[in-house]
Amino acid sequence: MKTHQFFFLPLLFLTGFLAADSISPNETKLKKSKLPKIKKENNVLLLKKSNFDRALKETKYLLVEFYVSLSQSSQNLSEEFAEAARQLKKEAPRIQFGKIDVTHQHDLRKEFNIREFPTVKFFVDGSREDPIDCKGVRQASAFITWVKRRTGPSTVLINSTDQAEAIIHADDLAVIGFFKELHNDSVKVFCETARDVPEMPFGMTASKDVCANYGIQKNTLVVFKKGKPVHNEVLEDGRQNKLDLTRLIKTFTLDLVTEYNLETSVKIFDVPVENHILLFTPTNSETFNEIYENYKSAAAEFRGKIIFVLVDTNETRNGRVFEYFRIREVDVPAVRILNLTSDAKYKMPADEVTVENLKEFCQSYLNGKAKLHLSSEEIPEDWDKMPVKVLVGNNFNKIVFNKTLTVFVMFYAPWSYDCRKLLPIWDKLGEQYESRKDIIIAKIDVTANDILSIGLDRYPFFRLFPAGPDYQEVAYAGEHTLEAFSEFLEEQSKTKAEAGEKDPSGEIKEDLSQKETVRTEKEEL
Repeated sequence: MKTHQFFFLPLLFLTGFLAADSISPNETKLKKSKLPKIKKENNVLLLKKSNFDRALKETKYLLVEFYVSLSQSSQNLSEEFAEAARQLKKEAPRIQFGKIDVTHQHDLRKEFNIREFPTVKFFVDGSREDPIDCKGVRQASAFITWVKRRTGPSTVLINSTDQAEAIIHADDLAVIGFFKELHNDSVKVFCETARDVPEMPFGMTASKDVCANYGIQKNTLVVFKKGKPVHNEVLEDGRQNKLDLTRLIKTFTLDLVTEYNLETSVKIFDVPVENHILLFTPTNSETFNEIYENYKSAAAEFRGKIIFVLVDTNETRNGRVFEYFRIREVDVPAVRILNLTSDAKYKMPADEVTVENLKEFCQSYLNGKAKLHLSSEEIPEDWDKMPVKVLVGNNFNKIVFNKTLTVFVMFYAPWSYDCRKLLPIWDKLGEQYESRKDIIIAKIDVTANDILSIGLDRYPFFRLFPAGPDYQEVAYAGEHTLEAFSEFLEEQSKTKAEAGEKDPSGEIKEDLSQKETVRTEKEEL
């Protein structure tokens, strides 16, 4: 048997070679032609679900812009993105640029959790798992620097003072790390930080002569602005991390105090610092210079921790900002802190904008001791005299979280066309249920009243709070008609579903029994 097996082995190999030779060139071309074609526009790959896998397999490095075609910000970024692709075409052909219009590519949008437009992600070695976010990069030059630092050295090694001076004067901002030796944790964190800050050149040195020339004795990160050192940060292994250093360095792309406008708003939100303090004041007032200098003096102490923003209350284009913070003319000058992550707002307790008051307010906030500022209109004297009851922050908790009443609330913004169009229908619903003692139809202006216990949605939105021992919230997602509102209310008032359960109409119920205490602070205001 063994003899027969060895006898057949050459025959099997021969058959295999013959089979391979039997594939005609036409068949090979046919197989290749079945691959999805990847078109280019201005040196950028036009990607979609059908060709995305192929693009990943064929590129070592792929930088992808997820955009919405009708978005102006997407259009602006696409121009810079294409320019970066053009410049790198010959210099670094292994780096490819691609773009995906998520308006039509819902699967890719969902897979990569794209929530903001435009969003840029970097794919390495054909893997679609955990792409690297390219955040805050908007200029072609910054895209080029960003990908170069991701695919090669992130910093320039400095061996002489002349080299250091060349980097320091290459741009408005430059960062140099001075180290005793280049093999420690601080150097690693420094290099990682450089990858995320492409807006400025980075260099590092362990040269004793270079360190001595700049008077550096410890491991130190120095930020230079227009050729002069503006910040020294002593680096200690394990004390700093990449995010802390990135926050600190990126704040120098802004002035110590940045005036809010259409141009600077993008830069302000690009800096990864979640705490913003805002000074609302007219810039032409007699006291402006004194207030501004106090604000600027306080800002220096909190760089990297809190971004200081100035909002000119005489600028009509800032109207939405005033509305968001509930700032009235009689309130100015006013100071508020906003946490971008939680959307929580804080009001400076003191009325005078002095350096001491500002510092105390900022430190109190950072220590977690500042008191939340929750706005509320005054309760109208006739709030309950009409079929639709008028709620404000100060009576919301008392009316809505009532165990004996079912309350159906419209959350609206008075400036919204959709809201204004629906208010007459809501009034008719109130008239329809005016005689019911167990049901209240109500409305609240969410632009003038903070309601922390309710997750805000696009205006207008509607919530039902059923009667019963457990506080619940039912989100209404039906049609905006009198009949649909009435049908929903009748169905919900008949039975009370368990907390967290989905009812037959697909509405989500949430247990609010733990949220009652959230309102107590507002009621005290």
